[in-house]
Amino acid sequence: MSGHYEAPIREPLIIGHKTYHDITEDIARPIEERAGKLWWISLYAALVLFIYGFGCIAYTIGTGIGAWGLNRTINWGWDITNFVWWVGIGHAGTLISAVLLLFRQRWRMSVNRSAEAMTIFAVVQAAIFPVIHMGRVWVGYWVFPLPNQFGSLWGNFNSPLLWDVFAISTYFSVSTVFWFMGLIPDFAMIRDRAKTPWTRKIYTFLAFGWGGKAKHWQRFEELSLVLAGLATPLVFSVHTTVSFDFATSVIKGWHSTIYPPYFVAGAIFSGFAMVQTLLLIARKVCHLEDYITMYHIEIMNIVIVVTGGMVTVAYATEYFIGWYSGSRFEDFTYLSPGAATGPYWWAFWSLIICNLVIPASFWFKRARTNIIWTFIVALIINIGMWFERFDIIVINLSRDYLPGSWTMFKPTIIDVGVYLGTIGFFSVLFLLYARTFPVIAQAELKSILKISGETYKAKEGDEHH
Repeated sequence: MSGHYEAPIREPLIIGHKTYHDITEDIARPIEERAGKLWWISLYAALVLFIYGFGCIAYTIGTGIGAWGLNRTINWGWDITNFVWWVGIGHAGTLISAVLLLFRQRWRMSVNRSAEAMTIFAVVQAAIFPVIHMGRVWVGYWVFPLPNQFGSLWGNFNSPLLWDVFAISTYFSVSTVFWFMGLIPDFAMIRDRAKTPWTRKIYTFLAFGWGGKAKHWQRFEELSLVLAGLATPLVFSVHTTVSFDFATSVIKGWHSTIYPPYFVAGAIFSGFAMVQTLLLIARKVCHLEDYITMYHIEIMNIVIVVTGGMVTVAYATEYFIGWYSGSRFEDFTYLSPGAATGPYWWAFWSLIICNLVIPASFWFKRARTNIIWTFIVALIINIGMWFERFDIIVINLSRDYLPGSWTMFKPTIIDVGVYLGTIGFFSVLFLLYARTFPVIAQAELKSILKISGETYKAKEGDEHH
């Protein structure tokens, strides 16, 4: 009879034999020390993109959306592609924060803060595109239900576009509250360490009188669970609502029940890839290798593999339905001689290679534990998910039911400029965040030090042996 089973000790989530004081020093260092040369170079590059994009937005508002590459057939083009892409990127933050909190996954504690910030900044970029697409941005507030004093301006609640307004505004509000509330103990830590009166005043205001009392922690944990419970349905409802923009239409290729779960899986897939990209940069620049460990990177890559598999199944389902329907219009959208060999073949194959072929390398442990390869694949996934949204919108709209309305879409320099501007804006926000807010929740890290720290793991291992 074999001996009793002994569970293997999990890899430590905090390495480097850290103490509570070490955690405080390491998390506060990027805020208290002067910014390095790399940070300033990144900020200037992001500001250049942001200013160029802002100029393109100003030109669009002054000229009209005729400055874009839209035409009478493809009236959703580059801008709505970018809108769906940015909303998808913002999806993983709430998943990491809310869902993994409810499931008591401790590995989230090193990555949730940056993921939440990424969510908020990405939703801000997403909101820019529909507002400009309206053409008359100065009446953008008409999308909200208004009192009758403004006239009969109630929105059409049968329109999925109006559902977007409520879903995304709710998502942004809950995510912002969740993010800020988690920062309060860290603001208090920076407040207590502040060396100038001005810094102390700012962080005192942001800390909301936090004193670290037992009552404060009790309320903090209760509110965290309540907000996590509110945010969890939003993880699934927001991108489901975005998919309704397509699924409730009668456009061939869009009118499909696969869209809601397909969009949610794709959003988590692209969101985790963007979190991975940002965390690998923050890990190196802010010297957080002891807190964002190879174990965290591998777990994130496993989630990418799982959600990538869901997306692959969704692609296969789409193609099967297109073939099984026997519709020539569906044939063009999903099958040869449509997407694969048609005029947009380059976008189709970019999607397949970036989302299906290359991420499959993460099935192998050697690939998903290689930092450089992980960073490259994360960037490739984000490119592939952009092509997915481009294919959904442009390929489907380029061939209408009437051959007389068939047309091609070509983005203009203004299209490209607005998109680059949002990338610059996102980068500026994230860089400023990394210099003013703790990028890791130090209070949460301290709560798991004795069960996930390398020193304590070593002691536990000695006891077993």
